[in-house]
Order: sequence, then C-alpha cells, then structure tokens
Amino acid sequence: MLRLCLSILAIGLCINVMAQNSFVDYQRSFGRVNEAFRKKEDTLRREFAVKKLVWPANYVYLRSFKYDSELEVWVRSSIKEEFKLFKTYKVCALAGTMGPKRVEGDYQVPEGFYYINEFKPNSTYHLSLGLNYPNPSDVILSDSNRPGGDIYIHGSCVTEGCIPITNPQIEELYVLTAHARSSGQDFIPVHIFPIRFDNPKSMAFLEKTMANDKELQAFEKTMKQAYDFFNITRQLPVVSVNAKGEYVLY
Repeated sequence: MLRLCLSILAIGLCINVMAQNSFVDYQRSFGRVNEAFRKKEDTLRREFAVKKLVWPANYVYLRSFKYDSELEVWVRSSIKEEFKLFKTYKVCALAGTMGPKRVEGDYQVPEGFYYINEFKPNSTYHLSLGLNYPNPSDVILSDSNRPGGDIYIHGSCVTEGCIPITNPQIEELYVLTAHARSSGQDFIPVHIFPIRFDNPKSMAFLEKTMANDKELQAFEKTMKQAYDFFNITRQLPVVSVNAKGEYVLY
C-alpha cells in the first residue's frame, strides 16, 4: 500500500511539473515568442543573479503610473517573501488623462486593479499581455453598453489607451510573466495608478486635475491607499468591489 501511495504521489508530481512546463512550451511554439526566449532568457537570468534574485520568478507584480509614464516589475520566489523591484520600464506613449476608463473610444488608459488574462504571441504590436478590463468595478461603473476592452501591455510604442513599451522590453516582460504563469501564478496582478503619489510634481498635477471632481477625488484616495500599503509592506493589498462598484481595501 505504501509503495502504491508513493507511486501515485510521484505520478502526481510528474503531471504537475509537466502542466507547469507546458505553458512555456506552448508559448515557445510561436516563432516570435521563441525568439524572445532565445534573446532574453540568459540576459534576464544574469540580471537576476546580479540583483541576488532567484530565477525564474514564481510571482510577478506590475505597477504602472500613467502621468509618470513608468511600468515597474516586481518579483519574488514565494508567497511569504516581500516583493523586490527588478526593473522599471519607460512607458513610451500615453493617451487620455487621469482617472479610470469609463466608455469605449475615450482613448483612456484604465486605472484600478487588474490581472493578466491573455498572452498574445501574434500581436499586431509585436507581443501583448492582455488585462481583464472591464473588471468587476468597471462593469458597474462604466458605460453598460460600450465599456470598451482590448487593453494590453504591448510593444511598438503606440497606443489608443493601452500601456506601450519598446519591443525589447515587451520581450523581456513576456518571458518573465510566462515563467510565472508556468510556475502556477494564474493571476499576475497589474495595478494601474494615475501617478506616483510620492512625487510632488505628479501630485500637484493630479490635485489640479481633480480639484472640482469629488467622485474622482474619492477614487484616487483609494488608489493612494493601495499605493501606500504596498510601499510600506511590499505585499499586495486585498481588494474587493462593493455593490456601488467601489474598490474596498483590506
């Protein structure tokens, strides 16, 4: 009986490893992705070693700042560890202004709490990582008929409401997140903020933008709470959505 149990356990572990590896293997079946792995994987491994990070990252967290035009990549090996900053990319094009996206065609980059729900290896914009916009909050608060969609982090440095970075950068990010997905991180969080709340110039711009908009003030107050929580703890806040569509942090 013990031998049988051990055999079953070994088979289970084997199936689990195969399932994890299959996502990277599947992605590498696309020529553009395979080339990204060929060009970037060794470089990323060396960069991780220099920063004393374990390669590959089992957990990835992305923070984007609209006005500051930056995208941060945070990583960790286990859920008990604090996130560590690996790299900051320059967002190379911007559309819209401060505040969340509420309707199709407004060219607005969303703000809020999202996760990667699509790996797009044959993107028009080189490689793309899709976000789950509209999320549960957006479904309640955005236009019920035309909330918009197709929000991505992608290459090619052009945008109509997405988060564009350069092609070499999206190749790196695609490899990083594909490994995290293979390691079992099914929901890779992407938090999109209007600004860096500790940047005085950015804060002055945001305050001017929302001076006469109490709804936006309330929204951005919650975003700042999430920003501050992570900066202090290096852990992600627990976020839910109430019946009004408002984010609630725990």
